[in-house]
Amino acid sequence: MMGTEMEFRKLAGQDLQSLLELYKQLQPDDDFSSVENSQIIWQEIENNSDIQYFGAIDNGKVVSTCFAVYIPNLTRNNHGICFIENVVTDKDYRNQGLASKVIDMAISFAREKGCYKAILQSGKSRTEAHRFYENKGFDGDSKKAFDMRLI
Repeated sequence: MMGTEMEFRKLAGQDLQSLLELYKQLQPDDDFSSVENSQIIWQEIENNSDIQYFGAIDNGKVVSTCFAVYIPNLTRNNHGICFIENVVTDKDYRNQGLASKVIDMAISFAREKGCYKAILQSGKSRTEAHRFYENKGFDGDSKKAFDMRLI
């Protein structure tokens, strides 16, 4: 349940452990035990202003998040692209508008960077999530996405 200390902001180093706990709900098969490796990756992220993690934090606990990556672009009059990924809300906090607010933060970041579009991918079978994204203004029919798993 939503507490009285809910805040919406960019995530920082002190949020890493809580973020990894939330990611266990997104990717249950991932191994999040190597905190040292995660800290090294987090340093890379924090040192790159083109990558931003956003979150809803309830009394210090990250309960909803996504991240956005700005990609410079030579077409579209040099307007970049924003890629939004790893959208997840804690199972106990869903249907409260939290994901909508963190995605809004990512879209604001994209606008600040002068992007002409934001891209968000979702698992093919996640129809409820697809309705949510379409209600946010994402077009699920404008492009066909392909991915190649390298690991």
